[in-house]
Amino acid sequence: MVDIRIANRKDIPSLVEMARTSFLEAFTAQNKPENVKAYLEEAFTEEQFLEEMEEPSSTFYIAEVEGKLVAYSKLNLIPAQTDVHDPESLEVARLYVLEEFHGLGIGSILMEFAIQFAKQNGKKYLWLGVWEKNEKALRFYENKGFRRFGQHPFPFGDEVQTDYLMRIDFE
Repeated sequence: MVDIRIANRKDIPSLVEMARTSFLEAFTAQNKPENVKAYLEEAFTEEQFLEEMEEPSSTFYIAEVEGKLVAYSKLNLIPAQTDVHDPESLEVARLYVLEEFHGLGIGSILMEFAIQFAKQNGKKYLWLGVWEKNEKALRFYENKGFRRFGQHPFPFGDEVQTDYLMRIDFE
């Protein structure tokens, strides 16, 4: 059974550990180790997560299986959104599941929470950015009904990668 709840400050150490692990699982194989390390040290620290968690326009959801933190998502309303800044939208800024828990529907459960959160807050669509080379994530989002509507540069260490912007409309 999967339990989903809003994360709090006490969750930060285990959330950061899980987030770092899932990020490494998703991105190490196709990137330079020094770029992965630099990004982890910038974006996946306890201080950074605390700052993001204290942002009133951001909400972290965590998924636990038998008390173990196995996945999380971060949802952004404006002004916390990274690109679109549309008051009628909600951004899924992150959605990560530990590799050993892939295929169990946990990502789908977190996505359903995001959709319900968006609808409850009167949003007309949900959007996200996904790395153009993350085929597994692209297929997951496409299977959920997301469609590409643009792209943006994503600085990653000493390179600039491309993220596809994808959205799902509720009307």
